[in-house]
Amino acid sequence: MEKDIIIIGAGIVGLATAYRLNQKNPDLKILVIEKENGVSQHQTGHNSGVIHSGIYYRPGSLKAVNCISGYHRLLEFCDMNRISYDICGKIIVATSKEEIGRLYTLHERGQQNGLKGLKFLETEELKDYEPHVAGIAGLSVPQTGIIDFKEVSAKLLSILQKNGVEFRFGEMVKGIRKNKNSALVSSGNQENEARLVVNCGGLYSDKIARHTVPDLGVRIVPFRGEYFKIRDNRSYLVKNLIYPVPDPAFPFLGVHFTRMIHGGVEAGPNAVLAFAREGYKKSDINARELMEVLAWPGFQKVVKKYWRTGFGEMYRSFSKKAFTSALQKLVPGIREEDLMAGGSGVRAQACDRNGGLVDDFLIYENTISVNVCNAPSPAATSCFSIGETISEKVLAHFQ
Repeated sequence: MEKDIIIIGAGIVGLATAYRLNQKNPDLKILVIEKENGVSQHQTGHNSGVIHSGIYYRPGSLKAVNCISGYHRLLEFCDMNRISYDICGKIIVATSKEEIGRLYTLHERGQQNGLKGLKFLETEELKDYEPHVAGIAGLSVPQTGIIDFKEVSAKLLSILQKNGVEFRFGEMVKGIRKNKNSALVSSGNQENEARLVVNCGGLYSDKIARHTVPDLGVRIVPFRGEYFKIRDNRSYLVKNLIYPVPDPAFPFLGVHFTRMIHGGVEAGPNAVLAFAREGYKKSDINARELMEVLAWPGFQKVVKKYWRTGFGEMYRSFSKKAFTSALQKLVPGIREEDLMAGGSGVRAQACDRNGGLVDDFLIYENTISVNVCNAPSPAATSCFSIGETISEKVLAHFQ
């Protein structure tokens, strides 16, 4: 065999998996194949750079366990490699009486997940944390922080290359087939053999998985999140991070304010269906990919269930006034002219056949492959813990 392990995808999950495998067994011959010309070009490179605390996730779920563990491992890695971060904390703000009950639920979840220092805030206490915020109650989460995950990715690449892990950039995987006890991976103009394939393909993880799991029961639905930047002369309206109370029926956190590690404040994101898996602009349309999403029975059920929410998100995408109005629920002083066009990201959201938007990490494995088919937020925060989980599954095949 040419390699012991081939990892598909050089986002932060793929990099962290390679890093952990290399740590555990430096003798393993590992190849990372990436279709772009560098690491973390998609979900990792377009996120808002938040280090999540783990307060949102159901106790005992893969999200909760990996986020809490990954949080500490991430900070250890950054301290060891002199990567800047800021544990600045955030507040979650209730703007209606209906949201107060959900705020208490979040407080309880946070405590069950081991978070310390959580503080329930009365109306007058909100101003001590964010002078310009509006709400009737809040929750202070001191563990939340900010970072540049592209810096983490670049450091991982440097370490892995020094340790002998091979990278091939600009190669798209075209096929994977079984050859007795190994896998043959076609990419570029060549075929590579390995004992095991690890699929960390993000937005294309389901397509890659179907080479080895033909009856895969999920499809990736791409959701674009769009951001505005707050003009520098108005950034004083936000000290750190301000979040709304999320809707438990919808797997997105809602528009919020985020102070960035390199300066400035972002506002967003919304969550709209992207018309291409890498559709970062409204004008990015891939007809084939869009039709695949629309034809998936699970997505059709999602539309029936969430069409009102989806319409509202789409309206905000085209109306800066509506976007501003959503932000004003948290910070009434924000004005439409305070917002400049910012970046966007596309989230790879797994959707099952029954219309479920998968809310946890989802991994399929067989004799020749381990497929990470859902690694939503907080995947970047959790990357070292997810890498540990994947590496344990991989190494079990070598025993």
